[in-house]
Amino acid sequence: MTDATAGADASPVAPPLSTEPSTDTGTVGFRFDQLDGFRIGVTSDRRSEDLIDALKRRGATVLHAPTLKMAARVDDEPILADTRAMIESRPDVLLATTSYGIRRWFEVADAGGLGDDLLDAFADTSILVRGPKARGGIRAAGLNDTAMSDEETTASLVTKTLADFPEPRTVAIQLHGYTDEHQLDRLRSAGHRVLTVAPYRWLGLDTSDARVERLIEAIAGQQLDAVTFTSAPAVHALFSTAEALGRLSEVAEAFRSAVLAAAVGPVTAEPLIALGIPVIQPDRFRLGALIKLVCDRLEKDRVTSIQTSNGLIELRGAVVLIDGARSVLPPTSLALLRALVAARGDVVSRTALAASTPTVLDDHALEVALSRLRQNLKRPGLVETVIKRGYRLSV
Repeated sequence: MTDATAGADASPVAPPLSTEPSTDTGTVGFRFDQLDGFRIGVTSDRRSEDLIDALKRRGATVLHAPTLKMAARVDDEPILADTRAMIESRPDVLLATTSYGIRRWFEVADAGGLGDDLLDAFADTSILVRGPKARGGIRAAGLNDTAMSDEETTASLVTKTLADFPEPRTVAIQLHGYTDEHQLDRLRSAGHRVLTVAPYRWLGLDTSDARVERLIEAIAGQQLDAVTFTSAPAVHALFSTAEALGRLSEVAEAFRSAVLAAAVGPVTAEPLIALGIPVIQPDRFRLGALIKLVCDRLEKDRVTSIQTSNGLIELRGAVVLIDGARSVLPPTSLALLRALVAARGDVVSRTALAASTPTVLDDHALEVALSRLRQNLKRPGLVETVIKRGYRLSV
């Protein structure tokens, strides 16, 4: 279902993150370089263009891989059949869950010659909406709602229905792409007669689309700074695919350390939290609030700077700035530099450095990787070798 997504380990790559809802207010305003250097994965299908455009306009590099796609039903007859049943029953209560679902439902009803009858059937119905967007869909259809759920979730909407209508009624529900049978059972157990209509559905991963596999590879390799989620089914789909590819533990560990998981609200966050993954979410379950929170959090927690003998180093995602000179580092070089910067000039052992990279390096591979890091930085003497102890930045 959609909204409106246990403690992190301390590591040099990322500071601890809270699983508590984060505020979407802050002091950082819009800037075209706000996300410069940061790499962000986007898993949504619907409205993904809005999200991607907003991130790119702020300077981010975006990897788009919709893990699920929202689709109208190929055959509208099931929707029309459910609509006829509701017209005949004239429900006492209507639960509206999504704006898109309401609009799609009434469009299909109009095309099938049932639009006016459907409006008439709901003329005296108590209409409860899951959130402001669903309210907008109801009012656009020419109806008026009577109440809204407290938390903009289906569970909260059902809880309010049970509280407001303790006696058995006929309850109609506009389902979204994911059907939560438990919530329907709650209504039935209270004696309500439940009628449903599903104007759209979630489509599973297209096996010919390699984007999700590339996203999983990027997460596991810690080549992304953040991944955004706007629906719980999309979270499940990503991790199910990662499990099928044998990368589940790598993906989960990357989220616990180097990759920031950002969810639009608590329903989306739930499956991430269940896996012990720290997740941020805005107070307002809106796309704009999610974008602002990601911007604020990356700038606050994922920009690191240190003054060295070779000048000021600033790390922003995959970008390193040395006295303003900008270069993009490959994943292994970036991980090594992050570990050295986090040590603030102290010596980092060979073992700790080798373990800081996405793939643990043996002695020879570590030597090669450090040589490449020095070449990428183009600052002789910046990374010092401390005989028999390890390596450090010259500060």
